[in-house]
Amino acid sequence: MAGALGELTLRLVDIPSESGDESAIADFVEERLRKLDHLEVVRLGHCVIARSDRGRPARVLLAGHLDTVRAAAPPQPTALDGDEVTGRGAVDMKGGLAVLLALAEHAVAEARYDCTLVFYDREESGSHLSGMHHLAAGHPELLRADAAVLLEPTGGWVEPGCQGSLRVRASFPGRAAHTARPWQGMNAVEWALPALARCADHQPQPVTLDGLTYPQALQIVGVEAGGDSNVVPDRCVVHVNSRYAPNRSREEAFAEVEKLLGPEAEELVITLDSPAAHPSLEHPVLRRLSTLAEGRVRPKLGWTDAGRLAQLGVPAANFGPGDPELAHGPDERVGRRELFEVFHLLKQVLSS
Repeated sequence: MAGALGELTLRLVDIPSESGDESAIADFVEERLRKLDHLEVVRLGHCVIARSDRGRPARVLLAGHLDTVRAAAPPQPTALDGDEVTGRGAVDMKGGLAVLLALAEHAVAEARYDCTLVFYDREESGSHLSGMHHLAAGHPELLRADAAVLLEPTGGWVEPGCQGSLRVRASFPGRAAHTARPWQGMNAVEWALPALARCADHQPQPVTLDGLTYPQALQIVGVEAGGDSNVVPDRCVVHVNSRYAPNRSREEAFAEVEKLLGPEAEELVITLDSPAAHPSLEHPVLRRLSTLAEGRVRPKLGWTDAGRLAQLGVPAANFGPGDPELAHGPDERVGRRELFEVFHLLKQVLSS
């Protein structure tokens, strides 16, 4: 099986699928899944959803995205070199897709759960363009499940839930004047400095949930002000990003930003709202997954579609092959042994 998984990963890597151009790889996945009599297959755009329906008492959803990031350099050569598959997307996440297809072919029919396998597009284009976003908004019934596993690259570690991500745009007022006579105006950048200083000094405390410690962070990620060098800026716009723990809500995260920026800001606008997902390790499926991982469990740093599934009432963990630190880089590679280990563990979860 390890050899077959490596070869399947290479086939997937050889299919170009930069975000927004997933037609060919969706065709490949759909054709392969339609050969399996135990699955009902639905194609919506470039999203492919396969479901078993054998009357099991619970349903597990397994998901992965079809796209890769757009290459900023010449394409990385693809190869199956010894134990490793190399090439653009090998880590993020053609290896995970290969495991998903192998589970569809070799585990789902005998599983003690009914299963839903979701292959979706445009994950790398941003959460608002992702195929998972459109499925959740337009076809939530296809995502209904008792628990879920996202095969994002985690190096074979179980990473339950995810942090929330909130982006806020803050506008600070000023009054234009000639820089030779600045007293006739009000410098919006200088007016914003106390708020910027509070953000820079702010150190959110980590939060421990289900034995996992989730750090929190708040960063200034953009500042826009001024134009002509002889004009006092009459407006300053600051963008901040809050990464908050899974036990907090969007409202709590926004209140924290408002406390830091609000005294000087004339307007605060949420520009991105990606909710957190609780680790939910008390759920039998996720508990079994973490037990089989034998201690290789850690908090998820960053946001994944676990947050979107949590909004639908589906607890989720991230667990897949590939070193996440190699994702999106020029040297993506994933080992055949790692592919097999992830496949074998998930097969055990589905059959136990």
